[in-house]
Amino acid sequence: MTQKIVPCLWFDTEAKEAAELYTSLFPKSKIMLDSKLEGTPSGEVSQLTFEIMGFKFYAMSAGPYFKKNPSISFMVSFKSSEIDTLKHIFDVLKQGGNVVMDLKAYPFSPLYAWVEDKYGVSWQLIVNDNEDAQRVKPTLLFNNDNTGKCEAAVDYYLSVFKDAQKNAFHYYPENMTPNLPTHVMHGEFVLEGITFCTMDSAYEYDYQFNEGVSLIIYADNQAEIDYYWEQLSHDSKAEQCGWLKDKYGVSWQVTPSIMDDMMNGTEEQIKRVTEAFLQMKKFDIAALEAAYKGEN
Repeated sequence: MTQKIVPCLWFDTEAKEAAELYTSLFPKSKIMLDSKLEGTPSGEVSQLTFEIMGFKFYAMSAGPYFKKNPSISFMVSFKSSEIDTLKHIFDVLKQGGNVVMDLKAYPFSPLYAWVEDKYGVSWQLIVNDNEDAQRVKPTLLFNNDNTGKCEAAVDYYLSVFKDAQKNAFHYYPENMTPNLPTHVMHGEFVLEGITFCTMDSAYEYDYQFNEGVSLIIYADNQAEIDYYWEQLSHDSKAEQCGWLKDKYGVSWQVTPSIMDDMMNGTEEQIKRVTEAFLQMKKFDIAALEAAYKGEN
């Protein structure tokens, strides 16, 4: 199945270094594309696509403009037979990083840790023997002004995406203040075949959703681009080069599915396409195709 929604990780200069680390650490992982864009506002931009345990990521080195934070983390499931692998990955990721929750047994898992690596990417490593083809799940944390809005946000996303469903939701018990029993302790939902985890947290944080981790939607045609743009964009100031922000502050990129092929073209084709999309807010597929073919 083609992955229609792909997380994008923004780095200053370390995208390739990080991708090489992740694909060397996690099993069944690989780098699939490594290329460069010239002439952007950030100068030369490195871009990579890679898979971790079969789940696709996009990464870019585009300057020190945005810093990743735990508002979007990645829940990675390991089987009981893979505990040594989990421990090794945790030991490596914590080097130069920050341990949010230490590696140990918790009521919800015989072994779990939440670690922010030295590049700012947050990972939740968990032992879970349930059969699940998707072993990496983007996880959205609703905090600060978004606290208590987790379930409403999920319902909003379910209304936007045509192939969507809500899975099990669990709420905080009475004795876990400042969280309330109406707050989501853990939930799962599915958009376009991709399972997401989500939660509320009423504690105070010095971070919130930003462009450091965004979500790319690969649209098959202009009608899809127009639809997602209309449904999701909430902040006109954030609209540029296919990027937008929704009403909860989550950053999305609405991108033509043919863009990957264009970015695999010749140096001149990539240059023309880059020059074209830098002038756009919402992507225009016909104009991008014309640029790719040199018809402008």
